[in-house]
Amino acid sequence: MRSYSKISKDKRVFQEGRSGLTRIIVRQKPGVPTQGIMQIGSAVFPCALGRGGISADKREGDGATPLARMRLLEGYFRGDHGRPGRTRLPMRPIRADLGWCEVPGDRNYNRPVKMPYEASHETMRREDRLYDFCIVLDWNIRPRRPGRGSAIFFHLARLGFTPTEGCVAVTRQVMLRLLPHLTRRTVLEVRR
Repeated sequence: MRSYSKISKDKRVFQEGRSGLTRIIVRQKPGVPTQGIMQIGSAVFPCALGRGGISADKREGDGATPLARMRLLEGYFRGDHGRPGRTRLPMRPIRADLGWCEVPGDRNYNRPVKMPYEASHETMRREDRLYDFCIVLDWNIRPRRPGRGSAIFFHLARLGFTPTEGCVAVTRQVMLRLLPHLTRRTVLEVRR
């Protein structure tokens, strides 16, 4: 398998026909449950996983990354921190009032909301830059089941790939490399 630095100019690694990238496989890094290995074709990248590792029984607040096949639905970006460039995935700028509801009993659970919002929610316009590019995965979107987890995203990682709250995260460099190949047909598959 090739490392990212060796394939940075080899576009064939990511192209799977005209439909774009169809599958991204994520596995737990051996011996490190909060870090993963992302495989795309013959390319391999490090990624961060949830503080609860990978779980087949995802619950709100457990910090686990779902053991699941999740389609990429759409994305958000911080326009003041960069633009996504060419991509076939719908991408919208993150407004200052964009939040994401995380209260299982709320009618807008696991949906974007306009802040201020009465129920507990995540602020999407983060100061730590993790959501400079943030892709919404279809975990618990349709149907939405109370308590099965919210705000499961594919976003940017912290230095050292420290744990997420249940998302999958990669470096900015890797995200920018992937964005041109992502579509709503792309599936991120988390395996053990």
